[in-house]
Amino acid sequence: MQRRHFLGSTALLASGLSACQETPPPELPGGFTGTNMARGHALRQPLPLGAAPARVQRTQVLIVGAGMAGLAAARALGLAGVADFALLELEDQPGGNSRGGSVGGIACPLGAHYLPLPGADASEVQDLLEQLGLRQRIAGRWQYDERHLCHSPQERLFFQGQWQEGLLPMQDVAASTLAQYRQFAQAVEQLRQQAHFAMPALKTWNGQRPLHPVHQQLDALPFAQWLAQQGLNDAHLRWYLDYCCRDDYGAGITRVSAWAGIHYFASRHGFHAPGESSSAGVESEGILTWPQGNGWLSQQLAAPLQAAGQLHTARSVLRIEEQRHGIMVDAFNHTTQTPERWQAQRCIVALPVFVAAKVLAQPPDFVRQAAQSLRWAPWLVANLHIDAPLQDRPGAAPAWDNVLYADANPGGLGYVDAGHQRLDPRPAPTVLSYYQALGDAPDGRTQLAQQLWTHWRDAILNTLHLAHPDIRQRAQRMDITRYGHAMSIPVPGTQALLRQCSQPVTGKTTLLVQGERTTLLPLPATARLAFAHSDWSGYSVLEEAFTRGHHAGLWAASRSSGA
Repeated sequence: MQRRHFLGSTALLASGLSACQETPPPELPGGFTGTNMARGHALRQPLPLGAAPARVQRTQVLIVGAGMAGLAAARALGLAGVADFALLELEDQPGGNSRGGSVGGIACPLGAHYLPLPGADASEVQDLLEQLGLRQRIAGRWQYDERHLCHSPQERLFFQGQWQEGLLPMQDVAASTLAQYRQFAQAVEQLRQQAHFAMPALKTWNGQRPLHPVHQQLDALPFAQWLAQQGLNDAHLRWYLDYCCRDDYGAGITRVSAWAGIHYFASRHGFHAPGESSSAGVESEGILTWPQGNGWLSQQLAAPLQAAGQLHTARSVLRIEEQRHGIMVDAFNHTTQTPERWQAQRCIVALPVFVAAKVLAQPPDFVRQAAQSLRWAPWLVANLHIDAPLQDRPGAAPAWDNVLYADANPGGLGYVDAGHQRLDPRPAPTVLSYYQALGDAPDGRTQLAQQLWTHWRDAILNTLHLAHPDIRQRAQRMDITRYGHAMSIPVPGTQALLRQCSQPVTGKTTLLVQGERTTLLPLPATARLAFAHSDWSGYSVLEEAFTRGHHAGLWAASRSSGA
């Protein structure tokens, strides 16, 4: 029996079993988990350090922040032969937005849950995947380990009361809608031919040259305004583009720039209207995913650091001071409830820009400017443990990514099934990871901080009930992870601003890494500080964070002997 037929039959079985349950289910247990908001908010009222710590710890390079950028910086230092470094992290678990957890013993993501197959511009990410054994060259061609590629069916949309394959609305849409799909596809391809859209975007920032005129024009206006100028006003197309922007940027087409809206497609796999084939040279739409999402990748990067004693978690960094002969960092160890002081020759600040501006004793002007200008999207991830397959509405078979058209829960992005990658097709409990972006809500961050967890639980269950009538019978527990500043929103003007902040590397510009000469990319930096976080790209995806962290690590390694 084929996988999709088997899944369909299990859904019918679940439907029959749920019909026998006449008593209402008990109230669903759960709560907030995953991040410690109190630690982050401690910066508003600095923790009491008292006198200077009795013991000062010294290291050659100190990395502050163990998200994907910080982990990449640590890896790069190791590749360059620098072993004397330490990594400080606020949370108990490294990974930032790329962390994993579990509910009911089942692994699930707490944040980012997939990685598109990287293109040629993301050579640093490609090298990581090769190191981890996820890809290898066979007969002159790169091939990926199929165990880590997302299985089919990959995605589906609940649209007009039934499920359809793919996320672009297609069921009974008008000819005019299909025409606008084709028009937008042509516009993306035309812009892609006029200017290079790279993932990571840093690869298009060459020296001191300004942004390409096409990028400048797109960066100057909201995506919704650009669509209106092109006559692209179809409701279904706009819903899909709004969903895509909320998915990657945390906010929709009225807030993000036209550059961001086009970049979403042009830097990866393009936009394909129904019935049209992929353009030549555009990367495959395949993606890598794991039950714990990108937490699998952060775990691989963190494991050797933990073994070597280089990773120090549960530390609030309170002050970073750039001195004449080095860097001094004051931190608070939440495990021992004691202050710490670190001294280093160089420091890689892999923190969100607004946090960096708070903890730097004398923030450079470009850090202040970026912190005042950037905007961040709040976000939540709700992991819902279910004890059996859900009853399904008609249409496409259960998929990895499941999205509801015009989700009744504001900001809702649907859910992914953490059990989709199982090779065993027998019905079993799983975890559904539901995502909600709140970047379009004026008070989204306040809601996230103040609303009870049951507020979010009930809203999510109500919206999923539209597609799965037995959701409350099957649900066993819901854990919710909150991110008050999950990602930078690429609003109009962001690319122009951040381009001015990235300085060309001065002095030593190349480094020999594992026998190969590597050219350092421009970074926001001072004499002893390098800034590495996806915020400096204006939006949050793994390729941006990893590449910036990698080159910050190489920057520190290239200067380690001349402190």
